[in-house]
Amino acid sequence: MKSWSIYPTPSATERQLGLCCFGAGEKENGTEQMPERALGCHALVWVTEGSGHLQYGPDRELYEVRAPAMLRLHAGVLHSYVPATRWRQAWTLFAGPATEALTTLGHLGTEPVSRYPDPRQIDRAFTRLLRVSRAHNAVQTAAALFDLIAQAAPQPADEIAERLAELACTPMSIQAYADRLDLSVEQLREVVRRTTGSTPHELVLATRLSTAKVLLAEEDLPVAAVARRVGYDDPAYFTRLFTNRVGLSPIAFRRSGETKI
Repeated sequence: MKSWSIYPTPSATERQLGLCCFGAGEKENGTEQMPERALGCHALVWVTEGSGHLQYGPDRELYEVRAPAMLRLHAGVLHSYVPATRWRQAWTLFAGPATEALTTLGHLGTEPVSRYPDPRQIDRAFTRLLRVSRAHNAVQTAAALFDLIAQAAPQPADEIAERLAELACTPMSIQAYADRLDLSVEQLREVVRRTTGSTPHELVLATRLSTAKVLLAEEDLPVAAVARRVGYDDPAYFTRLFTNRVGLSPIAFRRSGETKI
């Protein structure tokens, strides 16, 4: 692998895309420890060969690195590489207003090192990012960054959030949903947060509204019937909730789709 790097300078217009690449490249590290430093933006480092440790945070905690592994370096956090063998890596630096939302949604992770049973998707995502960043195409680079971050996000092994979405249109309390899923409320909240970056209440609401939109757009049901189908016995409450969240009343939303193709 030949080492190379690029450090784009996004324009003011390009920064409005929400996520900009400030650096990318490939590198082979030796066995010497890297000097400690803190970045001015976020970074993803994809270690494809080698092993060692990442020293990370104010307490200088050591995290094992064994390829294939993704290092997530947050802006302003001290870190250093401590290779046990030579390692090869692809890397990117990025920043933008989208990083705050991505952090809240859990896509930038809280653990600085993650390993993957099947690294092929991340390999493809990083390869694409490196290619388009060298072509200086800001839109494609932003899209590739979003894709890479999504592919590299921690993925819990359970399907609790999916099962909760399947139950969402059955009117129950969060406690009742948790009971149906054999979890405590706290366990349910933590699983949904890790999976979606949201709360059980928000996931239920989003699923109900999405289902209501399908019914309004594709079936000739009265609003009251749609409300009942998605878990609301009070059509007036459903109408207020729908209008507040969607920005259109159920009737106006249906009319907006009458010319759909």
